[in-house]
Amino acid sequence: MSGRRGRRASPLLTAVLLLAAALLLSWVTPAVGPAVRLARGDGRPGTFTAQRLECVRHPGHESCAWIGEFRSHDGLVHRTEVALAGGDRTSQRAGRRSEAMDVGLPNRVYGPDGSNEWIFTMSLFLAVLALLAFAAAPLVTAVRRRLTSAGRRDGGDRSDHGRQLAGDAGRAGGDG
Repeated sequence: MSGRRGRRASPLLTAVLLLAAALLLSWVTPAVGPAVRLARGDGRPGTFTAQRLECVRHPGHESCAWIGEFRSHDGLVHRTEVALAGGDRTSQRAGRRSEAMDVGLPNRVYGPDGSNEWIFTMSLFLAVLALLAFAAAPLVTAVRRRLTSAGRRDGGDRSDHGRQLAGDAGRAGGDG
């Protein structure tokens, strides 16, 4: 009766998983910094001026975002064509100014209360790290096994050779 423990992962599957994990990691890593700032409520405060409402209809629901301009209170940041996250049809009107926070995303700012979007980003980041660890485990195991067996061969040869030399010296000393 053979268990799954003795089976090795397909090298092709391992390569595909590693490639997928690396690609996902390259996509999610740039969002980690803004997600941490968002979670901490640590962004550049400023004013968002709503200009137009953009909505997308999906089966069963509608997703809307107010697009406008953001200016930081310190005057260092001025961006146009940014969306105010967490808005809906009724949350703004064209020309209305409201407090906002820039956490470093190029096309999005947040209200002063922040958002829970960071939870999804961090969950995705952790899931990608887990996938990377899962995909890399067979490689790490193979390298460890190879190093261990090479160490046993080298160490075993030296030890056997050392015992042989000691035996030879003992016999030589007993002859004298």
